[in-house]
Amino acid sequence: MKNFCAIFDWDGVVIDSAENHRLSWRTLAERHGLPFSDDMFKTTFGQTNRYIIPNIYRWTLDHAEADALSKEKEIIYRQIATERGVPLVKGVKEFLKSLKSVGIKTGVGSSASLENITFAIEKCGLDGLFDAVASMEDVTRSKPAPDVFLAAARKLGAEPENCVVFEDSLHGIEAASAAGMKKVAVATTFPHSFWDAQNVDMTIDSFESLSPSAIAGLWN
Repeated sequence: MKNFCAIFDWDGVVIDSAENHRLSWRTLAERHGLPFSDDMFKTTFGQTNRYIIPNIYRWTLDHAEADALSKEKEIIYRQIATERGVPLVKGVKEFLKSLKSVGIKTGVGSSASLENITFAIEKCGLDGLFDAVASMEDVTRSKPAPDVFLAAARKLGAEPENCVVFEDSLHGIEAASAAGMKKVAVATTFPHSFWDAQNVDMTIDSFESLSPSAIAGLWN
């Protein structure tokens, strides 16, 4: 079997966190009297807060103010996630264990903050299942730039062409393509039918019954 490395986006791929994030953005907006809608939220998947706040929500162009809002939002998110729980995407924990059992290195490549990722790893019992984490702190450019996936590959000691990315957002798939990596779409945020028209190597509805050998077959 081909010796590849698996890189996972975080929100919507490892954890089913969309509702917790939506609630945290809404709470932040209400606190500060800022405009927010579900349609605005849906356009942000795969982007970092430092890009979302000035460029999508257009709340402020002041870097210090945007940074303060970003930090407050993530504090709210962790409070909400603690109260409501952090559900895993179906089968992901078992799939991670199956990759580890055959010596496949695994990493995270996400626009989430490192604090959010480590919080969820601990809360969901995922300790030891990832060999490297690349988060928003590791890059200056959001997806669809390939930076975070390339950072994850470097941390894993892997060449991009030997990596596969699991993503739920179009920005993320575009980033993986730009990085020269294999692309598996996870149909949690967008339906399977949406991904049929996109440039992906495989689409899955969940990680249930997915095997390392099926992923290795992407290189055949």
